[in-house]
Amino acid sequence: ADGFSLEKAKMNSVSEIEYPRKILDYMEGFLVSKTLFAACELGVFDFLQAGPPRSAAEVAGGLKTSVDGMERLLAACVGLQLLHAHTQNGEALYSNTELSNIYLTRTSPKSLYHSIQYNSQTIYLCWHYLTDAVREGRNQNEKAFGVSSCDLFDALYRSDEEMRKFMQLMNSVWNICGRDVVTAFDLSPFKTIYDLGGCSGALAKLCVREYPESMVTIFDLPKVVHTAREHFVSSEERRISFHEGDFFKDPLPEADLYILARILHDWTNTRSLELLTKVYRACKPGGGVLLIEALLNEDRSGPLTTQLYSLNMLVQTEGRERTPSEYIGLMATAGFTDIRVQRTGKIYDAILGSYHKRS
Repeated sequence: ADGFSLEKAKMNSVSEIEYPRKILDYMEGFLVSKTLFAACELGVFDFLQAGPPRSAAEVAGGLKTSVDGMERLLAACVGLQLLHAHTQNGEALYSNTELSNIYLTRTSPKSLYHSIQYNSQTIYLCWHYLTDAVREGRNQNEKAFGVSSCDLFDALYRSDEEMRKFMQLMNSVWNICGRDVVTAFDLSPFKTIYDLGGCSGALAKLCVREYPESMVTIFDLPKVVHTAREHFVSSEERRISFHEGDFFKDPLPEADLYILARILHDWTNTRSLELLTKVYRACKPGGGVLLIEALLNEDRSGPLTTQLYSLNMLVQTEGRERTPSEYIGLMATAGFTDIRVQRTGKIYDAILGSYHKRS
């Protein structure tokens, strides 16, 4: 059996050398992303959401595209298992898969449409300059968008439209992953919660749903707060309030718990420690801080998604993805104790640190 296994491994190795399928897949991986992006941007999944299966000509007519181009796009989506196809009277008819109905249509509560748009229209453009980012060790907002990289969020929020796109991205991410991170630890003892950089309020809404005795304040820049009030958080959400400010420049109000969700990965260790120290000084005794981040393995061997996210942080921000021990080190230096890590099994994990008054 051992000899057979060795021989089989040898054959596979020879086969890979003769036909490097993995490298070819990686080389052309952007074709998959752009196919998904185009289908979403054109409205293919929305068009096929209701009603009977449609022909390529019907989809093309409804979406005002060429029939030839749409035939090719729909066939590729079938190959990617994003659409079903069956033949009737010699003609292919297309319909959404269950997964596409849930995640790729705009009206679905779990829609990733806005995440896909942001990846297509913003991140993809930044990644055109990945080689430069690696060579220079800094983000590429100036080359990609013609905006200064001096102030990170001036670049990320370079227009009202771009700010809304980013907020919609955050909203769709937390609609998928949010409940796992806000329930990774029992947060019910924390009655006053500040979500620093709370953006669209998606996590705040999940917090008040899971912890009925808690009040959550979204602390963010004035223009973000204004947009969140107008487009994302209903005035009927009585246990969610807002605080306008810059968490680096302005005082932090006292609270039981501060949530930093996908915040520290934007910043250098120095800026991250500055913010954590500020949080520690504002925290009530017995309170704490909850970090929500994509965590690298301690030996940095994975997960692949987080390794790629860290490259994205290089291209877009001043920060990086980190290991649990790196975050624990920053939190401990700021003064937090009893630091615990909880993996969720999904992209984002949770780290909870406690504040105990120093004697």
